[in-house]
Amino acid sequence: MPETKPTVLVLTALPVEYTAVRAHVPEREEHVHPKGTRAEIGRLPDSPWYVAMSELGVGAERAAALTTQLIDWLHPEAVLFVGVAGSLKDDIAIGDVVVGTQVYEIHGGKQAHDGFKVRPRALPGSHALEQAARSAARDLPGVRVHFAPIATGDVVLADAGSDIARHIEEHYNDAGAIEMEGSGAAHAAHLSGRLDALVVRGVSDRADRHKRRADAGGSQERAAARAAAVTVAMLRKHQPRHTGPADSGEGSPARYGGDHIDFRGGTYYGPVIGKQVRDR
Repeated sequence: MPETKPTVLVLTALPVEYTAVRAHVPEREEHVHPKGTRAEIGRLPDSPWYVAMSELGVGAERAAALTTQLIDWLHPEAVLFVGVAGSLKDDIAIGDVVVGTQVYEIHGGKQAHDGFKVRPRALPGSHALEQAARSAARDLPGVRVHFAPIATGDVVLADAGSDIARHIEEHYNDAGAIEMEGSGAAHAAHLSGRLDALVVRGVSDRADRHKRRADAGGSQERAAARAAAVTVAMLRKHQPRHTGPADSGEGSPARYGGDHIDFRGGTYYGPVIGKQVRDR
């Protein structure tokens, strides 16, 4: 297993998404899980983070299984799914970035004699990561960043008039974008315990019949690059939990000096044995 370091797990589905993230980590080392899953790990410049990148392929079920495997192996502090998506709103344009305030699983429900009964399932994005993204977005000229729920479904939506499009409009009306893996990764992070998780998606099409034309014009490359840029800027704002003020200005690690340990600004869990000192 790779050496323990402050690590964020950045996951993608497509090669174009992976390439966009990889461009921000110039020095990387590849690691191979015993079951064959691969991750490249490298230090993110100008930050305390080590980024573990893995390209998982398409689909929420696959994302959930492999994210669980990677979490158990790499022990990250945060999990991010980064890539492209289709816009569900007129004011979210191709090239914009959507940060998922929550992730909807859109296929949950019950088919009854009187119609389909939706059983919504939603997972909130990490508050700390969302706040870091909001702060970072203010300093990214030329990139419009939206904060909205993201819909996840095992479908490539390329027809704005389809039954699934109407289903989303009726039952998940505030969703800003649709993609295929976010709920799987978010669910794996949630079940693994105290892990920050967030989905960051660049808009490459409008989830309509013009999707193929947009993709052919290079929209996926541009959208993936912008999603990666927002992710990196966010990580430079967000600090590992154990990083102290000498490193980041937040928190404080234990400091050793003489015969004592100074935990000022930090938290120590465990027994304390002290000695009595007479007043001088």
